Amino acid sequence: MAREGALQNLAPGSAGGHRSRPKWRARRRPQQHVAAASAAASCIATCGSHGGAVGCVCQGAPARAVRRVNVQEPVVGCVTISPRSEPELESIMTIDIGQVEAIFRYPVKSMAGEQLQAADVGWHGLNGDRRFALRRLDDRTGFPFLTAGRLPDLLLFTPLRRGDGATGEELPTHVRTPDGREIGVFDEELSAEIQRRHGSPVQMMSMKHGIFDEGTVSVITSGTVHEVSNLAGQETDVRRFRPNVLVRSLQPKPFEEDEWLGGVLLFGDGDEGPAISVTLRDVRCSMLNLDPESARPAPEMMKAVVRVNQNNAGVYGTVIRSGRLAVGQTIRLQPAAEKR
Repeated sequence: MAREGALQNLAPGSAGGHRSRPKWRARRRPQQHVAAASAAASCIATCGSHGGAVGCVCQGAPARAVRRVNVQEPVVGCVTISPRSEPELESIMTIDIGQVEAIFRYPVKSMAGEQLQAADVGWHGLNGDRRFALRRLDDRTGFPFLTAGRLPDLLLFTPLRRGDGATGEELPTHVRTPDGREIGVFDEELSAEIQRRHGSPVQMMSMKHGIFDEGTVSVITSGTVHEVSNLAGQETDVRRFRPNVLVRSLQPKPFEEDEWLGGVLLFGDGDEGPAISVTLRDVRCSMLNLDPESARPAPEMMKAVVRVNQNNAGVYGTVIRSGRLAVGQTIRLQPAAEKR
């Protein structure tokens, strides 16, 4: 009889042929509602109310539970949903942690980067960062792009820009090869030169939103860079770590970036600068070993990171407020909800 009654709730009504509302929601156990509300509250505390934040790091709040409090369409782990409002970002407690010491951009993935005094940060990272990459034509995997991990010589190729860059992103037009030739970025001559070194055919690709391994912005402190280099017995060169932002900490200590996970980095005074949600530790690959000037490897670098911090050095983040990034800007940390 109970089963029959449940089916009757779904049957057409006697008047107008309308179906009556199913009553199964009212029969859910009370503890299910408590769990749902708890999970939703956890997600909101981490991501912010009124729609959450780009780069949700709630790590497990069920989507159904979050929808019950009107957070729009989250996906467990890392999502793209509405950013926090600027007043909300500024109203939560923040901690001064340092200044922007240096800014780097890498127009062609795995080629030499460029150091900047300032850069515009949009929703897909620094404008002009990793907007080009070489695709391995015989690779059918989910990530077919050639990196210096496979061809260390890529670090010796330098993207160049000719023209005033007055419109759009400042993208490279040419590449200087290790032997000094300047070749158009899409010229067959450049692809042929890299193919000769790599041994397999490649093609230069342009991606409007960039080609990233993990997050769109990478951040590391000079304290971490110095620690790893000292442990490895190598000269300190931040270019090995290929960050976008190098931070000079007020109270430097190695690997302090790990403490920022789940928090937000606010750049500059007021609400004019960018804001970055810290989502992931930067798990290092063999590119860390490569000397930016010679491409010669020093395996001691990666061994040091593995030994002292489980192969993590620096963090990745997702942009939740665009703005102008500049050397010398103050940096404030808005800690993760559970650390406030």
